[in-house]
Amino acid sequence: MPPPFQLSVIVPHLNEPDDLRQCLLALDAQRADGIAFEIIVVDNSSSEMPVAACLDIPDLRLEREIVPGPGPARNHGADLAQADLLAFIDCDCIAQPGWVKEIVDAMANRPDVALLGGDIAVLVADPRYPTAIESYENIYSYRARAYVEQYGFAATGNMAVRKHVFQSVGPFGGISTMEDTEWGQRATAMGHRVIFLPEAKVLTPSCKSFADLARRWDRHVAHGFRKVSGHPSATLRWLVEGLIIAASPLAETFKILTTDRVSGMRNRILALACLTRIRAHRARRMFGLVFHGDASRFIENWNRERS
Repeated sequence: MPPPFQLSVIVPHLNEPDDLRQCLLALDAQRADGIAFEIIVVDNSSSEMPVAACLDIPDLRLEREIVPGPGPARNHGADLAQADLLAFIDCDCIAQPGWVKEIVDAMANRPDVALLGGDIAVLVADPRYPTAIESYENIYSYRARAYVEQYGFAATGNMAVRKHVFQSVGPFGGISTMEDTEWGQRATAMGHRVIFLPEAKVLTPSCKSFADLARRWDRHVAHGFRKVSGHPSATLRWLVEGLIIAASPLAETFKILTTDRVSGMRNRILALACLTRIRAHRARRMFGLVFHGDASRFIENWNRERS
């Protein structure tokens, strides 16, 4: 007997009910394309279950995962999925029209493809006046094509995979890992083919403040430091890399002035200013971890701060 759904969409959630509601409404609108799919929302121990956000959305299942981290929440959803094809989207992402159809059609027409990553762009609050962070993130934060084509993984904010492939690769890691990077590179190392599908696009809000952006980068830097800590030669290379990162905005100026990800000189200058500030922060963090830092504090509680 065939599965009742062509696609299972899995949405991890933590203390963002308003964003989740918008995500679910955008997913529900995809039903106009006539494809049967279910939605599995997995709450990751929010202060309150997002029952209201899930109201009146058909074929939706709300579950709870108490192990911290979006990886365990996604694993829980994958275990419950009824379809042979899984799609992962973050609760603050807005699937653009045709997202479900593009994924289902691509996987149906490309049996050689095991998983895919879709495009991710920033949802600008006021398109007339993007903020510095929005302009920066439009250029640098969601390099979905590069993730797939250069680094061999797909960002789990917009990713689809055949269920049997997911089961063969194994679950996502926990909160102490960069779960999408680690899982995707494990999958491609096993020979599973990944493609970039720009037609399957989602929009996601920018970080609301520089502190939020810095917190995100702190996690990335801390994961990188764990790989070199205790190895003198690797630590020396790490310090040199920190100096290069601090100086790198100068080399990025031409890219910012010519990119099609933002328009107008105002927005390009804002993007350059934010880039300069965040890379200086990253360099300081890299040096700080070498001399007196504890990487675990930037990793283990990074998504517990949402409330």
